[in-house]
Amino acid sequence: MFLASDKISLRALEPTDLELLYELENDVSVWEVSNTTSPYSKFVLQKYLDNAAADIYETRQLRLVIDAKGHGAAGTIDLYDFEPLHLRAGVGISVLPDFRQKQYASEALNLLKAYGRQYLNLHQLYSSIPADNVASLQLFRKSGFVECGLRKDWLRTAEGWKDVVEFQYLFSEQS
Repeated sequence: MFLASDKISLRALEPTDLELLYELENDVSVWEVSNTTSPYSKFVLQKYLDNAAADIYETRQLRLVIDAKGHGAAGTIDLYDFEPLHLRAGVGISVLPDFRQKQYASEALNLLKAYGRQYLNLHQLYSSIPADNVASLQLFRKSGFVECGLRKDWLRTAEGWKDVVEFQYLFSEQS
């Protein structure tokens, strides 16, 4: 299987992933980066799952489940704002608390990079990460993403304004 390592595989969403999506989408700790302001119902998420098989060229997004071999779903990794003309896409990743700090996110990001290069022929990936999200900043740096900007006071949170660090991964600059 192409989207797999010894530890994980990336797979398409299945109808049985409703509970996973419900947990991830209703995790208020990540709402500030996903522009979420209210909870998602299972009904709405089921409708999303019913249409999740649509082609990335049609929907401009792709969500894959990070399947930790022998341990079940560890989270999701997304391509969003896919631009086939400019050969770029944004990357988002969300890992369940029990699977954090165990290299699942790193492996998922590396598999997604390979998929983006080999199957979508992408020129670049990008991501926007809150400046105080140390784990995500380390993840993207370790995975070869380069800081290319800082958006001051970009996210309004209950604690106040947060800066966002912009990252890019240019395939043409990688060996």
